Amino acid sequence: MVIMALDHVRDFFFKANVSGGGASVAMDPTNLATTTPMLFFTRWITHFCAPTFVFLAGTSVFLMGQRKTKSELSAFLIKRGFWLVFVELVIITFGWTYNPFFNVFILQVIWAIGISMIFLGLLVQLPFWLIFSLGFIIVFGHNLLDYPEINKSLKGGWLADLLYFSNFSIYYLDKNHLFIIVYAFLPWLGVMMLGYCFGKLYVKTVNPLWRRKMLLGMGTGLTILFIIIRVLKGYGDPFPMSQQSRGSIFTFLSFLNVNKYPPSLAFLSMTIGPGMIALAFLEKIQNSITRFFIIYGRVPMFYYIVHFYIIHTIAIIVFFVQGFSTNEIITPNNPFRFKPPGFGFGLLGVYAIWLFVFLVLYPLCKKYDRYKSTHQKWWLSYL
Repeated sequence: MVIMALDHVRDFFFKANVSGGGASVAMDPTNLATTTPMLFFTRWITHFCAPTFVFLAGTSVFLMGQRKTKSELSAFLIKRGFWLVFVELVIITFGWTYNPFFNVFILQVIWAIGISMIFLGLLVQLPFWLIFSLGFIIVFGHNLLDYPEINKSLKGGWLADLLYFSNFSIYYLDKNHLFIIVYAFLPWLGVMMLGYCFGKLYVKTVNPLWRRKMLLGMGTGLTILFIIIRVLKGYGDPFPMSQQSRGSIFTFLSFLNVNKYPPSLAFLSMTIGPGMIALAFLEKIQNSITRFFIIYGRVPMFYYIVHFYIIHTIAIIVFFVQGFSTNEIITPNNPFRFKPPGFGFGLLGVYAIWLFVFLVLYPLCKKYDRYKSTHQKWWLSYL
């Protein structure tokens, strides 16, 4: 949750100061022709967020299923899925854009989680082995759709992009309204399905020592798979690593620079694998540091929504402090308001604002967590 906020602060506040890069590197910090190592890793570290969210969303669905019948779980997931799609289209889109006319709708990670929950709500009626098999086939097989021989008759149109092929695809609803598909949902559905099956490791009858061994084994296996994919430069990512003219450091960055939109097998192995290893080591650690960060994780939806509004409100303050005028609030071809050319800071300023944002959110999250823990209200389960 904390690392994720860094990426969104960078989206709003980073002002590129790279010769020959300019605005392009601000929009694409993993562009190896223009980025810097620090900028690249500021973006790269946040790659671990979305796969972990979606995977563990599936895990929490499985654990919820220990307390509900399959019919109850199915109904809850379908309702919650539609609610999350609404949250993405209305509440979060507005947090991104501050555009009261909603000329732009953005389909991102909450949309992907929502639509995946709707499908999982139907799939939980299936046997466990079949859910695992389907999830495995999607995650390990979806990169077959990258090959022109297979996808030439499938690509084209908003439905195909919603399913798999989108890369910030734009579609117009009318001449004044459009939507941007950032997250195509098929690979993320596969991730959630495998996360659901992963929940088996967390039932009360599982020996914690055996679970940690399994986490280390699976996490190490996925990390090795990522390395193999990148070294062999074959199946698993549409953009193989390459020798970079800017030197060995950038060649190494090319090794790490895997495809997120849609998430390739290499991307998912690179992120979920180390995530499992981290879980194995963190499980036994309980101290003041873990108690601090757990507060954010206990109220993820609250944190996710509120942090956009805090970031964008700070952007408005900075907008006027930096001397921009009201006629610069709207920038052509930019869905964010209060973000004109020349706005923002270098990376040091980005990190300072990020630190401020997640520290300000701590008491808010703690208070909401306390409220949620002491009030049994039906609507709290949707937040």
